[in-house]
Amino acid sequence: MPDRSLGVDLSKCLRPSADGSEMDIIVTPNSTSPGVQGVDPWRHRLVVKVRAPPEGGRANEEVEDTLSSLMGVAVTVVRGHTQRMKVVRIQAPEELVSKALGGDP
Repeated sequence: MPDRSLGVDLSKCLRPSADGSEMDIIVTPNSTSPGVQGVDPWRHRLVVKVRAPPEGGRANEEVEDTLSSLMGVAVTVVRGHTQRMKVVRIQAPEELVSKALGGDP
């Protein structure tokens, strides 16, 4: 979970899409400390750590489950299925996503 007291700058990784929002993320599979870790300042991607290995789509499923439960809406990996850098589609407007992730107002 991000530190909500600091705020998270999502301006470079979150954008509107036809049916909600899209976000650039970077995934760390096989992590011992899963969760959303903030935004990587160099890659401009939300860092998501998952316990699942990157085999058989299990890490992608955990990413979708983690972000969906955090935001309360459907989240789907739409690009980068076999890569660490991915794009997810979120069935919610940017404002809701930013609020759910503790983004800067």
